[in-house]
Amino acid sequence: MTYQTIELVKEGNFATLYLNRVNSLNAMDVEMLQELAECLADVAASNVKLLFVTGRGRAFSAGGDLKTMLSNADESGFQTVMNNIKNIIVSLYTMPAVTVSFLNGAAAGLGLSFALACDQVFAEKNAKIAMNFINIGLIPDGGGHFFLKKRLGEHKAKQVIWEGKSMTSDEALKAGIIDMAYEGDTEEQLELVKRKLEARPLKAMISSKMIYSEQEKQLLLETLDLETEKQLEMRKTQDHREGVAAFLEKRPAHFIGN
Repeated sequence: MTYQTIELVKEGNFATLYLNRVNSLNAMDVEMLQELAECLADVAASNVKLLFVTGRGRAFSAGGDLKTMLSNADESGFQTVMNNIKNIIVSLYTMPAVTVSFLNGAAAGLGLSFALACDQVFAEKNAKIAMNFINIGLIPDGGGHFFLKKRLGEHKAKQVIWEGKSMTSDEALKAGIIDMAYEGDTEEQLELVKRKLEARPLKAMISSKMIYSEQEKQLLLETLDLETEKQLEMRKTQDHREGVAAFLEKRPAHFIGN
């Protein structure tokens, strides 16, 4: 199948999924979300046992496309977007394959949530990593609460969410948000990891993954539903309107807590 915003390269039971909106730093718009939902459902139903995810160009993903947020301001459009996000995250988290994300540049907001849905998260040394929804008066979605709590525990997860700051890959590694920081070309690193994992008993690894994902799937679904509910509330706040205006006008936001 041909996609407009992503690219899937398959070789036997191995596949690489590239986010491919290079001119927008792979920000996730309505079309990309729809294509990701369809692609990941197809991959999950295929013979793929090893899936890598990365971005074309200079970034993994700058997060949700702001124009998408603004053009889907009504509740119906918002719900369609959130349903696609839910399908993407559940497909990736429960996929009967070992999944690895390679953060080859900025990974922010929804882009970071998407990366964290993979079994392993590797980041290039110069990558910038941020769960930065708070900076426009929103909360993490895409299961961001679920994945950060898994990796950090509730208390540290809240601090990361509330601060919304950009981290280097070394800082994210020290915090426990990613699993490895690497130097050099992402494609070369991808090939090294591929060879290493292909020499491992993938069927056994996937079986362990499926035990955990089956145990936790319901909690993930509940978290995604709560994020949708609360995100809709946040989109109606003065702080969100101010956060978006400040972003577009390239100035500091002045929040009032309402």
